Amino acid sequence: MAVEKDEQDGVRLNKFLSEAGTASRRGSDRIIEEGRVTIDGRAAVIGDKVFPDNKVCVDGKEIKRVKEDIILAFYKPAGITSTSSPDDEDNVVDFIGYPKRIFSIGRLDKDSEGLLLMTNNGELADKIMRSKNEHEKEYLVRVDKDITEEFVSGMSGGVLLDDGRVTKKCFAEAIGPREFRIILRQGLNRQIRRMCSQLGYEVRNLKRIRVVNITLGDLKEGRYRDISKKEREELYRQIGLK
Repeated sequence: MAVEKDEQDGVRLNKFLSEAGTASRRGSDRIIEEGRVTIDGRAAVIGDKVFPDNKVCVDGKEIKRVKEDIILAFYKPAGITSTSSPDDEDNVVDFIGYPKRIFSIGRLDKDSEGLLLMTNNGELADKIMRSKNEHEKEYLVRVDKDITEEFVSGMSGGVLLDDGRVTKKCFAEAIGPREFRIILRQGLNRQIRRMCSQLGYEVRNLKRIRVVNITLGDLKEGRYRDISKKEREELYRQIGLK
């Protein structure tokens, strides 16, 4: 991945970390704030720059910028956390055991299962996660009682959440007495569970089956695959990444 700034001017630390496959730029800022990053042995701070002769470490391990572009489709089981933090014994990175440094694109809550994209490309992650881009994510959801027309209409029309925010209009349809399909273009914390709760329903099972153009397909739970060249090209086209 090309460096946008002249090497003699340094590269912002969060950009360096994202290009090294540590996390997205926002995720990199979080681990810097947590004190997990050092530059030449000193604790780094947000806004630091990295120069060619600097040694950057995360959790004590040296980090270097990489050019290989890894994008994996992973079927996250329920109970696995969408984090790379070694302090979480259920973190997704340790579960996968991939031989190169990767991180998750966004989050899928611990109680949910399904498609989670893993990458070392911070720019890709930022493009997909940025809320203003409104990229689609599709889910299959099973609830605790029979679904009514009013429930489907409420879910698709926008739900007033417990924090006062109203969710964006979306597509929702019943696919069984207690199952529905929903396509979101935003990613609030535990959004579907909170939407259902506000309408008097409890989620019993939640599975994500698509992110942008990448689908879960017949991938087995706990397994991952490299996305295909065709999938990659279409993903890049949809998110505006060259």
